[in-house]
Amino acid sequence: MKKVSLLGDSMRLIGYGLKVPALLADVAEVWQPDDNCRYSKYTLHGVQSPWAGGLAGSDVIHWNNGVWDGCDWGDGVFAPLDEYVTTMLRIAAVLQKQAKTVIFATTMPVAEGYLYSTNERIAAYNEAIVPILREKGILINDLHALVAPHIDTFIRTDDHIHLTEAGIDACAAQVADMIRSAL
Repeated sequence: MKKVSLLGDSMRLIGYGLKVPALLADVAEVWQPDDNCRYSKYTLHGVQSPWAGGLAGSDVIHWNNGVWDGCDWGDGVFAPLDEYVTTMLRIAAVLQKQAKTVIFATTMPVAEGYLYSTNERIAAYNEAIVPILREKGILINDLHALVAPHIDTFIRTDDHIHLTEAGIDACAAQVADMIRSAL
């Protein structure tokens, strides 16, 4: 049986990562850390140390980072764009040594009322990293394009950032389909 690894922030942890293992159960064993992969530097540390064993032997790694990096909690953006790109390229290099196929999922939009980021900033981060990752042979899963037209039904109104059940279902289906195609 093939092995798939899922890495990502809470969009994975309490989102699509809850359903992807069952959707791929007939073709792959799915490993993912119990931890929220949060921001890119946290993920970089994770793939180099605590999660390296779990990633070992992966046929496909599906990964997302970005929403935390682009957040501003009142004292400036958490990871300026150039720092984000540099860190993401370091993660990509590590992951490409771990698996034949690496898939990056674009950062999803937030609903109106989210206090810590904007959809313009999220778009800028996606636009900066996607072409570079694509050049490096990483496949792109455009979850942003999937969610953007359906923010009102796919993003929760209580926190303006996490996926609703409908959003989880839609994202899980797209993630599973992309991984299945890559296998």
